[in-house]
Parts: sequence; C-alpha cells; structure tokens
Amino acid sequence: MKNFTYQRPAQVREALALAAAHDGTRYLGGGTNLVDLMKDGVEAPTRLVDVRQLPLKGIQLSPGGDLVIGATATNSDLAVHPEVRRHYPALSQAVLAGASGQLRNMATVGGNLLQRTRCGYFADTSQPCNKRTPGSGCAALAGEHHNHAILGWTEHCVATHPSDMCVALAAFDARVRYETLDGVSEIPLADFYLPVGDSPQRETVLPRGALITAVTLPGSAGGLRSRYRKVRERASYAFANVSVAAALDVHDGVVRGARIAFGGVASRPWRAREAEAALRDAAATPDAFRAAADAELAAARPLADNAYKVALARNLMVAVLTELTDRAELTDRAELADRAE
Repeated sequence: MKNFTYQRPAQVREALALAAAHDGTRYLGGGTNLVDLMKDGVEAPTRLVDVRQLPLKGIQLSPGGDLVIGATATNSDLAVHPEVRRHYPALSQAVLAGASGQLRNMATVGGNLLQRTRCGYFADTSQPCNKRTPGSGCAALAGEHHNHAILGWTEHCVATHPSDMCVALAAFDARVRYETLDGVSEIPLADFYLPVGDSPQRETVLPRGALITAVTLPGSAGGLRSRYRKVRERASYAFANVSVAAALDVHDGVVRGARIAFGGVASRPWRAREAEAALRDAAATPDAFRAAADAELAAARPLADNAYKVALARNLMVAVLTELTDRAELTDRAELADRAE
C-alpha cells in the first residue's frame, strides 16, 4: 500500500476545492471497489477525499415528480426505499441482485456509477491492459474472455461494465447530476459513459475533479411494470453473464412502449434501442419479443468463447417481456372484474 493523504470535508465546495488543488485525488465513497484496486496496485491515488459525510444522502421526489437520489445514499437505502420499490421495481431488484447485504450497506450510488470493470487482466498488473496501461494491449482478446463483451467492443478493449444498478438506471432514462467549481451540470446516463473507441482508459465524460451529487429518475418512467433479471455463474453474488432490465407498457395486447437495457454485454449498460423500436405498436407476443431481440443482437460480435451470450441475451429478454405481459393481462382482467361488480 502506498502512502496517501486522507481528508473528510463537510461541504461539497470544500471537496471540490481539495480535488482541484491536488493531482492524484480520488473521491472515496463506500470504497468497495476503489480500496480493492488500491490493494492490487491498479489505483494509486495520492489523496483520498472522503465524501460520505457530505449532505447528499437523501432520496426524495422533486416538485415535478422526478425521483432524486443523492450520490452518497447507500445501495441498501436505495433498494428498500418505498418510492423505488413502488414506481421503479426493476431498480430495487437490480441493486438487490448486485452484492451482499454487507457490501450494499457500504456502497454508494455515486460510487456504483464509477466502479471499474472486473476483467481479470485489468486487475492483474503483470498483464497488458489498455484500460489500465494505455497502449499495452488487450490480453483478453486471445485469453480468457468467456464473460466479456459481445457489443460495442474494439480491439483495444473487450471488458464489460460490472454494475447491475446502472442497467436499470439506463432503462429508466436516468440523469447524472455532478458539480465542479464552475457550477452544477446534468447529463443523461446514455451520454455519461464513453464508447470504448481507442481510449478505453477514459470511461465517462466527467470533467477532472467533478463530483457526482445525484441521480434523477424521470417521473414519466415511474409506474411502468418493470423487471430486472440476471444470469450468473453462481447464485451467490456473482457478476452478470447477461442481465436485462425492462419496463413495458401493454394495452389490449399491443406494446405501446418498451424500455430495455442489457448488462454484461458491453463496456457500458447497453440500451436496446433497436429492440424498443421494433416492439413499438407490435403484438405483445413471444414471437415479437424474439424478433425484437434479434434486431438488437444483429450487431453482436461474439469472441471465440462467449457466443453463448447472444442466445442467452435473446432468451432472457423474451422471458422478461413475457412475464411482464402476463402480469399486465392479469391486471387488466382484475380491473374488468372490478368494473363488472
């Protein structure tokens, strides 16, 4: 462990000033990812600015009906919050699928957004990795890559984004609010993560020294039937082989709107825009869901050992959408029965 300075500011502006004044500063939330990377020698900050005491823990509805989630709210608080469970159930399910209770009690929402890939070559400083050491190469291309990307990758990096929470946030069109010494800004999550390109070490659009202060979920996404499902190699808190977050609006057997995002298939949460477009005004049937999945996955480029992810993603999406449709039909029948009485 290399020596570093530790500071715990009480206000956001103080934290921003500390980060601006010192190169090598990293913000520390729950530390569930950063501290591990420091132990492995992947990260070596010279200064840690602990943000857990900043007034950013709240989860509340805005006057306009959006749900504003403070960046230092823990994953545990997020998963059990009544507004989240009632209006954005896929988000609660994703957080609960992501880690053990002990980790959820420590991990923060802002930190979850910024967690690094769990690619074994990234964590092993003896191996080449463009994300860790730009220009060194990507060992996973010819190495162990059965759980790596099938969409959006380049020869510079085939790692996947590890977050469950962010997959659900992507489906709900979340926005990320951050602050610098120049003021407050907000950006859609869809634009927050950078494509791999030839610079995989640059993962987000955050300016240097910026601090995430909140995540906002639009009220228009609340209330839809939604579901998060994750396929992993063991039942006990493993990272996703493939996951799906979906919200579906079905009326009289026709899809009026769909929100779908995949996890475990790309360097960022993958919003399935092609599938959503294919489903609009389509019959809510497994055949239509399968065709929509195929439209999205037509761009997949599996590696030698992860082609299984294409079929897995297709089948998982069909299963989740079918489950949501069945729930919608049950609800419609119950409403008709109530009216008849």
